[in-house]
Amino acid sequence: MSAEAASPSRQTRQGLRIAAAASVGFTAAVALGQSLPFLAPMFAVQFLTASGRPPGLRQAAGMVALIVVAGWVAAALTQLCGDRPAALLPLLGLVYFTCFMLQATGRGGGAPFLIIVIALMIPMFGILRTEIGEGVVPLLAKAALGGAALTWLAHAAFPDPGGDEADPATSAARVDRPVRLALANAAIILVLLVVCLVDDRFSTAVIVPITAASLLGQFDHAAGGRAALGLMVLNLLGGVIASLAFTLIELRPTVPFLFLTVLTAALLFGGRAADDPAAGKIYAGALTTFLILLGLGVSPSSGDVAESFATRIGMVAFAIVATFWLTALLWPASAAPQGRPR
Repeated sequence: MSAEAASPSRQTRQGLRIAAAASVGFTAAVALGQSLPFLAPMFAVQFLTASGRPPGLRQAAGMVALIVVAGWVAAALTQLCGDRPAALLPLLGLVYFTCFMLQATGRGGGAPFLIIVIALMIPMFGILRTEIGEGVVPLLAKAALGGAALTWLAHAAFPDPGGDEADPATSAARVDRPVRLALANAAIILVLLVVCLVDDRFSTAVIVPITAASLLGQFDHAAGGRAALGLMVLNLLGGVIASLAFTLIELRPTVPFLFLTVLTAALLFGGRAADDPAAGKIYAGALTTFLILLGLGVSPSSGDVAESFATRIGMVAFAIVATFWLTALLWPASAAPQGRPR
């Protein structure tokens, strides 16, 4: 048997990269006591699922700079207008609209989603959890660098024989009215952000708007009612597995066990993301939900996580149901992907 025939397939190598980056990055962040340990592995997962090739030095530097600039802009807006929601929300809405417009027109790769996440986290932490918000921009800078480093290490550990291969062609869902779609998506995110800011029950639920943003980016890949239902179940499954993982880690709180637990979940979701490129964004979204929920659970600033973790699963379910209901209400019919129930 030739070495080429015995080597893992391209999809298998990509799945191993995603799983390795997520598990190594998450475990290292927890071991170092970082307050938001999901950030670096989340960035790495986005980098890896956006392309099957490692980013060049200039590309990685540009992405890191973009994330840092987005963080500083969001922090400045929050500091200037945090006590004036009537001024802050339209400015944030403009940021969300721009990012969703890029997504609707197939531009920007994974950058628009990352900017949306940053423009959600910083206002919520800056207004509701100031002990995190004051230092979240430096954390973003370190996490962006960490995500790029994890991506390079993953490619170094599982290289493609004979050099990097070109990314497989993917067909992006076309929308006839991208402006209306972007406006509707921005409105959905703003509605959920307002709910989190005004309702004390959602004051720590950053997972709600982030889950909504992830779902809005996944809908283009779900055609038909059965696929849409599967998308809902898969994203909720990410939260359920995070809850199970948290319970197991509480019973055996050691670094090696944490690594193996995260690796198992990352192989489950990351492997499917690589095996099925058409649905890769959906599985990457479920892995993102898993990382964020588990990261909030084990974070040293999370408070009484044992009592509140089940509630966070409910938050994910709320985000999923609310997003589907709001898309049915606000999305233009011509923008819905072919076969999606309206």
